[in-house]
Amino acid sequence: MGREAQSARLSQVLDGLERGRGVVVEIAGEPGAGKTQLACWLAEQAGRRGLPVIWARAPRSGEGPFRVFRDAAGRTGAAEASDPATWYELIRQRAAGGVLLVDELHRADPSSLELALRLIRSLSSSAPSPSPFVLVLAHRPRQSPPALLEALDLGVRTAGIVRVEAGPMDVAAVAALLDRWRRPVPVVGYGAGAPDAAMAPAYALPGGTGASAAVLHAASKGLPGYLRLLVAAGFDAGLWPDRAGGDEDCLLREAAPLLAELGALSGPARAAARAAAVLGGTFRPADAARIAGLGARDGLAACAELVRADLVRPAGHGQRLAFRHPVVGQVAHADCELPFLLDAHRRALRMAAERGAPAVERARHAEHLVHTDGAAAARVLAEGAAEAVTRAPAIAARWLRLALDALPARGREVEERAAWELAHCRALIASGHLREARALAHDLLAEGGPPADPRPAGRAGGGGARLTPRLLLRAYAVCADAERLLCRYEEAEAIARTGMALLPRPLPAVLSPEATELIYEYGLVHVLRGTHDRIRPLLREAARARTEAGPSASAALGVLIAFCDVFSGDIARGAPEVTRCAALVDALPDGVAGHTPDVLALLGCAELYLERFPDARRHLQRGLDAATGGAQKHIRAHQLLGLTMIDQWAGRLDGAERRAAEAEELARAVGAPDVVTLATAMRAMTLVWARGRRYAGEAVALAARAVDVAALGRGWWATSAISLLAHAQLLGGDATGCLRTLLDGGGGAGLPQVQPAFRPSLLALMATAALAGGDDVGAERLLAVAEADAGRLGLPLQWACVHRAGAQLRSARGEHAGALELFERAAEAFRGGGLPVQHAWTLIAAAPATAVVRGPGAALDVLARADSLARSCGAALAVEETERVRGRLSADTRPGLGAHPSAAPRVADRPSTDPRAVDLWSALSEREREVADLAAAGLRSRQIAERLFLSHRTVDSHLGSAYRKLGVSSRTALARALGPAVPG
Repeated sequence: MGREAQSARLSQVLDGLERGRGVVVEIAGEPGAGKTQLACWLAEQAGRRGLPVIWARAPRSGEGPFRVFRDAAGRTGAAEASDPATWYELIRQRAAGGVLLVDELHRADPSSLELALRLIRSLSSSAPSPSPFVLVLAHRPRQSPPALLEALDLGVRTAGIVRVEAGPMDVAAVAALLDRWRRPVPVVGYGAGAPDAAMAPAYALPGGTGASAAVLHAASKGLPGYLRLLVAAGFDAGLWPDRAGGDEDCLLREAAPLLAELGALSGPARAAARAAAVLGGTFRPADAARIAGLGARDGLAACAELVRADLVRPAGHGQRLAFRHPVVGQVAHADCELPFLLDAHRRALRMAAERGAPAVERARHAEHLVHTDGAAAARVLAEGAAEAVTRAPAIAARWLRLALDALPARGREVEERAAWELAHCRALIASGHLREARALAHDLLAEGGPPADPRPAGRAGGGGARLTPRLLLRAYAVCADAERLLCRYEEAEAIARTGMALLPRPLPAVLSPEATELIYEYGLVHVLRGTHDRIRPLLREAARARTEAGPSASAALGVLIAFCDVFSGDIARGAPEVTRCAALVDALPDGVAGHTPDVLALLGCAELYLERFPDARRHLQRGLDAATGGAQKHIRAHQLLGLTMIDQWAGRLDGAERRAAEAEELARAVGAPDVVTLATAMRAMTLVWARGRRYAGEAVALAARAVDVAALGRGWWATSAISLLAHAQLLGGDATGCLRTLLDGGGGAGLPQVQPAFRPSLLALMATAALAGGDDVGAERLLAVAEADAGRLGLPLQWACVHRAGAQLRSARGEHAGALELFERAAEAFRGGGLPVQHAWTLIAAAPATAVVRGPGAALDVLARADSLARSCGAALAVEETERVRGRLSADTRPGLGAHPSAAPRVADRPSTDPRAVDLWSALSEREREVADLAAAGLRSRQIAERLFLSHRTVDSHLGSAYRKLGVSSRTALARALGPAVPG
């Protein structure tokens, strides 16, 4: 997997051998890069061709010369010789006509190395060999002796040696490899002496998308050996790189070659490796020596041996070291005996405390001592969890669980324990374990809170056996947060409302951190429910008070208020507030802003509604960068959705599809169905643009399945998904379905349930759909409402959507000059807003009107611009539409066919020799004259519809009107009635 180029080069080597040409092949790469796998693949291919294969492998220990080649020599008596010339001839005879694979050559003893160099010089020379063979040398350049590296480099420069690099795999190869490992893989024989490492593993892996593969690719650095270890350990991104996963037994079983590396070390070096594993991350040699119980000189010598063995490498400045990959240290740690671990971590904790190390560093040691040192270790864990929760919430949750297990459930620690339990719930939420957090929060409220019915305003909760009044407010906020993120909005609102009843009204002049947290959570619940107007007065009252929670909480409340204003369409009030809040949030350090992770997502979405796309991207990306590892999966999904929308509008369709898929995977992982619905609809909409009309039906079906599971009226998640479905339906040619979807999902005429900030564009979408269905009157009515809403908002891109729909209506009525003016205004707005796909789509729609007003040449120029824009974005649908419209315009202007009727002068201005025909023409509207002209010429309704870019139903309606006005009942009679006025 992922070694196609290397495999092709090795196949060429075997082809040459079959033609009588021997060669040296160097397979070089990092530990875990898959050098042995490549050698095994070559051996398998050679065996299939009937070529003999001999293996040689450098042992880790042993005595005597030529140890590498003893197995390759077989049982011949000459194998006992010590003469290099004898060994050289023996190996050449044994390998003649076949393949000799030498693995782990960097470990070779001096005599074996000299023999390998002699074979290299012989095979890489230009002189033909009477008994050619392929010599394959697999080694680690970092550990190989200089003489070997010099000989190999010389051979590569003179084209006498084929070098095959086993570098990192790409993400696609990792995904394919993970998929293979989900199934048992049969063991294949690779020839005599083939190493066991060639056998492929089979793991029970969970399903996933490219996002999971990308995370594992980054953690493994693309190297298959480390990838196998991470998967065997049950990789958990939330714990990485602190640990790979929770299955240490499986990790150790898979790590046999690595354990052999550690076992080959001297006693002091093994002790230093285990001490380094206890210290974790980067470490100083002196600290490793102290933990291992070695003196300063012996400790330095032991660390030098670890460097020579390439188990550890220099890391950064200050002579610090680190394992060559974090999983190597984790294997070394898992291989330690329990007494050593306890003593080593106790020493390490003492050292960290002496240096005043951060609580996170001390907690990494305290977690191994919690069952022996009790409450003292528990408090270190709780302190470390408070530091780690923003960036590593899964680790914080684990430490708090261990601390709670060690802390007594009764006595003076009861209040402390309750605070830890709430912090545990918060960490579980941040790491994506929403259901577990919800259950724990409900248990806390049941044991320590007031009755379920709200208390009168101003009274504190009466339970409080475990929760103080302030902690009780926090418990309601945490519980409501878990319910909200699980998309259980009714339950979340009821719980938050019960907690709010414990606050005095009006609110006090100074709000506690717990009261601020609950008010903020109550506001978020209403935002997700789409009931912004209910909460805005309370939020404004809270904003006027002073909060003890600090500047980040004040900024969070301000962002929430501004978001509600913008979402509700109150742009005049919301826009300056968003600007003010952006300045506040930009001034916050990442660590502080990360404590309220919703803030950056809300701010970015508010800026997106205001069409401030660069600011929106900046804040959403900042939030995404802050949520590293497994942190804040639910908020990551929100931020990814905002970035998906921006990427789609900006024409970055590949990025939009990738982000939508990752958001969908994250939302499924945390159990947020409404977020899954919107992510799927966004992905489907992106696919319609990127893959074209042939894929539209499949993409619409994908979006429809997602929307089917979302209850109507569940807030902006559902209405946003429904809007995307309707848009995809219209692009796919289903105008009726588009109208039905918007009317049902938007709450009926006027779309009262959709976001006011997006309502004009959605009303314009409905008008376009109505026009496609032949309902000009309905389209006009919808546009009137859309124009009024767009006027209140004053947002340029909302106006652009309305102008484009208005232009289509005018064009359908034959008012081409007015239509072209609106098309150009819309196109310029989309261009200025940085929306190339919409810009291209508008130019395509404007081409027929351009042909009428300025001629076919100008229309073709417009289509060329649209085609260039669409191709630069990978918008296959727009490219297809450009070609379709260009083909029709070109067909209508070919000699002998006459000009396209939309490009011809008005029929009333045409010269005619029949006054009666002129009178009849004047009785018809301009559109009716165009349709009648084509019908009298013999075109069928569907052909007329394609020529004039109308629906079949609209053409029939215009024809029926023309028949009534002219008093005819057939196309033949129509032609006779119009007589010479109709072009022949």
